Amino acid sequence: MEPSRLLRAGILCLLVVPLYGFSRESAFGTRMLRFRRGAESELAQAGCDLRDGVFDLAKVLGNNTHKCVFDGLSGSVSLSWIGDSTGVILVLTTFQVPLVIMSFGQSKLYRSEDYGKTFKDITDLINNTFIRTEFGMAIGPENSGKVILTGDRSGLYHGGKIFRSDDFAKNFILTEIPFHPLTQIVYHPQNSDFLLSLSTEGSLWISKNFGAKWKEIHKNVCLAKWGSGTTIFFTTYLNGSCKADLGLLELKRTKDFGKSFKTIGTKIYSFGLGGRFLFASVMTEKGNTRRIHVSLDQGETWNMAQLPSVGQEQFYSILAANDDMVFMHVDEPGDTGHGTIYTSDDQGIIYSKSLERHFYTTTGGETDFTNVTSLRGTFITSVLSEDNSIQSVITFDQGGEWSRLRKPENAKCDSTAKNKDKCSLHIHSAYSISQKLNVPMAPLSEPNAVGIVIAHGSVGDAISVMTPDVYISDDGGYTWARMLEGPHHYAILDSGGIIVAIEQTMQPINVIKFSTDEGQCWYEYVFTKEPISFTGLASEPGAKSMNVSIWGFRENILSRTWISYTIDFSELLSRECEEKDYTKWLAHSNSPNNPADGCILGYKEEFRRLRKSSICQNGRDYVVSMVPSICPCTLDDFLCDFGYYRPENESHCVEQPELKGHDLEFCLYGRQERLKTNGYRKIPGDKCVGGKHPDREETDLKKKCTSDYLNPSQLSASSSSTPVILAVIGLMLTTTVAGVVVIKKYVCGGRFLVHRYSVLQQHAEANGFEGVDTLDAAAHASKTGYHDDSDEVTMKYLVNSIVYKRIMSHSRYQCQDGIKSRGRIPSSSTATAIRPPVPARPLDDVPFTPGMNATRDDLGFASMEG
Repeated sequence: MEPSRLLRAGILCLLVVPLYGFSRESAFGTRMLRFRRGAESELAQAGCDLRDGVFDLAKVLGNNTHKCVFDGLSGSVSLSWIGDSTGVILVLTTFQVPLVIMSFGQSKLYRSEDYGKTFKDITDLINNTFIRTEFGMAIGPENSGKVILTGDRSGLYHGGKIFRSDDFAKNFILTEIPFHPLTQIVYHPQNSDFLLSLSTEGSLWISKNFGAKWKEIHKNVCLAKWGSGTTIFFTTYLNGSCKADLGLLELKRTKDFGKSFKTIGTKIYSFGLGGRFLFASVMTEKGNTRRIHVSLDQGETWNMAQLPSVGQEQFYSILAANDDMVFMHVDEPGDTGHGTIYTSDDQGIIYSKSLERHFYTTTGGETDFTNVTSLRGTFITSVLSEDNSIQSVITFDQGGEWSRLRKPENAKCDSTAKNKDKCSLHIHSAYSISQKLNVPMAPLSEPNAVGIVIAHGSVGDAISVMTPDVYISDDGGYTWARMLEGPHHYAILDSGGIIVAIEQTMQPINVIKFSTDEGQCWYEYVFTKEPISFTGLASEPGAKSMNVSIWGFRENILSRTWISYTIDFSELLSRECEEKDYTKWLAHSNSPNNPADGCILGYKEEFRRLRKSSICQNGRDYVVSMVPSICPCTLDDFLCDFGYYRPENESHCVEQPELKGHDLEFCLYGRQERLKTNGYRKIPGDKCVGGKHPDREETDLKKKCTSDYLNPSQLSASSSSTPVILAVIGLMLTTTVAGVVVIKKYVCGGRFLVHRYSVLQQHAEANGFEGVDTLDAAAHASKTGYHDDSDEVTMKYLVNSIVYKRIMSHSRYQCQDGIKSRGRIPSSSTATAIRPPVPARPLDDVPFTPGMNATRDDLGFASMEG
């Protein structure tokens, strides 16, 4: 995925706010305050005082603060960027009143060409048509400038209607289509002329000319996705509905836009795409378990993933995937709220244990797993400790080793800490937001703001329900410092050259804070004399913009007025950065005297970064500059092999007790193979050469076998002993009759994965499955980041965005009798920024939706790029 794909579009949704006309007024009065983050002394504060007089905020920002007032009645507002660095923003307002047998609605459309400083009403271009709120604005990939709006039309009409634009919304063409779309129309990731859509009648339609003409290519379709090239994958039902056939679906493929089809799987529960991998969730012959199969050749051949078997009450979820590997969560038996993270080999078949007791609620489906996109190989997540407290851990080598986050300098343990000697930083993320703590945003990082991570956190021995502060890391998570006291909304501008923040409060606000030195010194700017009820920050996705918009409203007894203030910082930092403003920075460096310092995944990366003391702008043309150098191999470049694991806080791999001293045999590509290993295998994507290479050998036993449940004929004809061994191993592992369990073989297919792929939002919502929670737009944004096809981000903003609710029966999270999540992340949880708080991008065209409950499978992907 090219970095530019991140910039194309983002969407902001707001609830029940007035909007019709608009006006622009000059900025109000200004004042300037400054303070240093975590200043402990007058000497520390003096470092920021030296900059007094550098900025003339009243003059510069006052002349570059643009106010737009929108009057009228509106139920929701969507905000979307079109293209990279074009400045074009669309604002779509919709108002709908449900009546007894029908509903009444209206929409208005506004367009800006200057990053939101001014807007023009272009509702006449869509003939004052009511646009379906749930579809929003479908923005084309790359810099295509294409937009599709789906109009609302009564079911009495045979077909629907869409409005198409290929000139960045300057003009729209009304197009009648021969079906009613069930979900938003999906662009091909590389060719924006190619579209696919599911109809309300369950048919799959495609267009090869940007929606001008459509062709029905298949009926009875549940889910469809673009593959590589012109390939389309989709599932079909045979017995009346997707719900009735769930687990009996057929997975089909077409490479020629529906001229021919090939069935590549049967007994399908769901499927998904991630990187090079095609995954299918397949029912076994018993009909009560499912197994993951993976294909690297678009479904021509399949292999079964080597993972522990799980029962029906358990689940699995793909946390992240790229072309090299997959992060897989496998739930533990019972309602424990935790499971184990496994990492795959480069074939997506063999998995190694990466992290035990990974926190992932069963009923609520919340996981704190976060991709730190500003530093390669880095992820943050939460674990559930033995005393049922929740703690944060971090990995810098794609899951090879996990450790606690370092305690920030000069930080003190909060009052909830039981052990003052074991304090560390704990990060608030999706679960804290779902519990309605005072956490307005999840962690934020950007690929072009190298090393910067911003997050809400607490310092103690576990995550605390006390009011969090905002912390920042400038080295990708190795070290941290308190950036702001109390919860804030925040955004990164100018590739990290500017950080802006607004305090989270229930009171109207009129102050924005900003920093030009990665959060060391802060300035406060009063952007209006009359405070507004704040609902969110909006900045162009990709963090290259110098503009940020503050959205909110004012209200009186009879009406509400929606207002946006767009602040342009480009004149404040008018000087373009020169070579002297940059310095060299070695990523992952923590032992400068060690020759291997900075070696992660087999190579070092030396970046060119802006000096904190430089007051200048990187500009839109800024490109991250990195010089790599290859490292010799060490044990750090290897994962624990099949049948091995790393005990907590240890770097060496040890055998799993039940497998110790026995040969490992497994089924791979239809051949029985024996694995000889001393416990290590190279991390996928690791580039080290020479050095230490632990012995590892796979020997073909020349025995045929099958692990392919996608082909019933092969299954019945197979003479493999896998089912027998599966039953024996399952019995041996679950019984307590024997004092010591002895296992002579660990057969591929002997421990199968029963998981919960998501039927994916289209599949679930289309058929209304019982027991399947549906995510609102905010939940998607908070979990997924950008759609692969449109980089669209959808959010809903509430007036009172965060409920100040404390779980005060204990001073920190106490999960007694299992984890009992209280529902989905509220839409208020993302009332913070136009970009998603977790900027990892999904690799499929449907948002990543982590496990909802144990009745469905989750096949969502978050990219590990960046």
